[in-house]
Amino acid sequence: MSEPEILFEVRGRLGLVTLNRPQALNALTFAMVRELDAGLRRWASDPAIAAVAIRGQGGRAFCAGGDIRAIYDLAREGRAHEAVAFWRTEYGLNALIHDYPKPYVALIEGIVMGGGVGVSILGSHRVVAGKVTFAMPEVGIGFYPDVGATYFLPRLPRRAGLWLALTGARIGAADCLALGLATHHVPAAEFDTVIAALADGAAVDRVLAGLTADAGPAPVAVHLAAIERLFAGDSVEAILAALDAEAKGGAAAEFAATAAAAIRTKSPTSLKIAFAQMRRGADLDFRAAMRTEFRLASRILDRPDMIEGVRAVVVDKDNAPRWRPDTLAAVDDATVTAMFAPLGERELTFA
Repeated sequence: MSEPEILFEVRGRLGLVTLNRPQALNALTFAMVRELDAGLRRWASDPAIAAVAIRGQGGRAFCAGGDIRAIYDLAREGRAHEAVAFWRTEYGLNALIHDYPKPYVALIEGIVMGGGVGVSILGSHRVVAGKVTFAMPEVGIGFYPDVGATYFLPRLPRRAGLWLALTGARIGAADCLALGLATHHVPAAEFDTVIAALADGAAVDRVLAGLTADAGPAPVAVHLAAIERLFAGDSVEAILAALDAEAKGGAAAEFAATAAAAIRTKSPTSLKIAFAQMRRGADLDFRAAMRTEFRLASRILDRPDMIEGVRAVVVDKDNAPRWRPDTLAAVDDATVTAMFAPLGERELTFA
């Protein structure tokens, strides 16, 4: 028999979750999302559990995201409604984690992207090890930054969230700390020490304070002034124009050229959706942000780009998606606006 995809253990006063698909970089399946939601709800009402911790098996990844290949297959088989059901459940889980009534400690080592961000960065304590790769790369597969990104990315300092959303840039542990995505840096070798102390009922903040180590300088710090300046435009086109001008000899020429090149590989429709998300999300509370994301989820598979993006990146791996439309100028702004319209009785609700 194959091992369970997700493991639940009670160790003393701690509820411990282990994402257990190391061969798939611990990507979340629909079953894992349902089980995690149910397990967290049980522990939330269990007086014997003082705190919850979550980790990924294998060391290479905490969680590389949702199982987008499964979503691709559902859409290709005419079962897009099942993919929408996945997002409904996942976004409900994200809200549960964001509002969790007990300390929720994410022990993050390796890759943390997409859906993995939603089950870690939304918790009260986000503990990164030295080797962490964080990214929200969804616009590169014709999707949009989700799992709460509508809320947390616009709240990062100096427009760093917009930079991450539009470029899919990858950052490490020190950058996560500098931007407020992580709360602590603890070497991965000490994760078992954290777990043992929490199992004994020790206070989370005291345990983490005693094990926190210096993560070193944050590379992003050098670029924050340029990010704030270059991502201030009122459209994706304006941001690209600013980046192109800077790349011709400005103080941040290399950074600007890299960012512009990255943006130009992404789905034009997704870029415009993500830009609108970041603008709207700055004024939304968390649950309103999640409802916004579910509106997008309910309509995204009506557009061609996600299927094409997953094909290019995950299925055929040619990394040559054919976006429709393939330019920002050809994206209908009214179509983008309509993606955010209320869903009426199909609106996301929270248990």
